[in-house]
Amino acid sequence: MPERNALIVDDHPTNRIIASALLRKLGWQTQEAESGAVALELAEKREFQLVLLDISMPGLSGEETCQALRQRYGTRPVRIVAYTAHAFPEEREAFLAAGFDEILVKPISRERLEALVSDL
Repeated sequence: MPERNALIVDDHPTNRIIASALLRKLGWQTQEAESGAVALELAEKREFQLVLLDISMPGLSGEETCQALRQRYGTRPVRIVAYTAHAFPEEREAFLAAGFDEILVKPISRERLEALVSDL
């Protein structure tokens, strides 16, 4: 099985720890970033198949980071997931329009995360 690399971007350490632990149990290699800027630095050094990206962070927002990652990856496949507490229908449409592939609402469950990555 090819290596599956995930990047978890969230300014709250607990959210990163939970997502990392769940993904590692599903066989993923994980890296964590506390900001959009750090996420972009890590993406320069490593290919990720999955990015869980918090929307509300100091500095670069999740939307800005998503757009920069899309430019960085070009046509290479990467699933960028909005990792957020915001779940209103109009916000969901805005996130998808901003370049996110899916929305994962906090707090996350192992079942939801597993379903999200099952085809990666």
